[in-house]
Amino acid sequence: MTDLPHPPSPNSLILHEPGVPVIRSVNWAGTYALYLKEVRRFLKVQLQTVWAPSVTTLLYLLIFVLALGGAKRQVLGVPFADFVSPGLIAMAMINATFANASFSLLTGKMQGTIVDYLMPPLSTGELLLALASAAVTRAVLVGFALWMVMALWPGIHVTPVHIWAILWFGLLGSTFIAFLGILTSIWADKFDHSAAITNFIIAPLALLSGTFYSVDRLPPVFQAVSHANPFFYMISGFRYGFVSVADTLVERGAVLLLVVTLVTGLITYVALRSGWKIKP
Repeated sequence: MTDLPHPPSPNSLILHEPGVPVIRSVNWAGTYALYLKEVRRFLKVQLQTVWAPSVTTLLYLLIFVLALGGAKRQVLGVPFADFVSPGLIAMAMINATFANASFSLLTGKMQGTIVDYLMPPLSTGELLLALASAAVTRAVLVGFALWMVMALWPGIHVTPVHIWAILWFGLLGSTFIAFLGILTSIWADKFDHSAAITNFIIAPLALLSGTFYSVDRLPPVFQAVSHANPFFYMISGFRYGFVSVADTLVERGAVLLLVVTLVTGLITYVALRSGWKIKP
């Protein structure tokens, strides 16, 4: 006689009261699923999200190197091309991170699909982790694409010297920008609001953070303004990883960037948890 599976006994079933969470620890599966969804979203249009920013940044490099004398000019004791290349990579990573992080929740609010982010069994921290990680992933892909092209560019040296600085300032700085992007998507009601933040805050702070020049050559007032710009520490520290020189004390910049990132992340977490401008 063929053995048939026995139905589970009532004592073997684990029943949960309504409202009692089944997932009592971190929902890694759900967090990874949302992260993968966000990554696949921008990879489907990678010509626009990864390669187009890389081409635009390379045009910046070509124009500035040719216009400002190429290898004949030096900044902080290194050729101008070597000085400006890491800053351009960091600036492209900033723009890519903010564009990705400020898109998802804002699109959900405008299209009425925000419930797809709020209904799954994800805590506020898990939701924030998935969205920020996807934005940082896009930044890493853009930065790596640019680095590969610049490494093959004649006359430009972007050989990593201090790996820890590249990873610390690249990843931590991108995380800081990701929090800013998510906070913007919570606040914004339409794409014009997000574009205003990009055009009037993100872009000016990135361009005026010592990407194309050393802040030591600025008047004291503008030096103080530059040192109040968190983007300055990201770009200066990231550049240090390639050329071993920086406009400021690298250890000080690393600590300040960490503090700014933690504070911004906390503000974003509180705003997301409160449901401000997201939940009815």
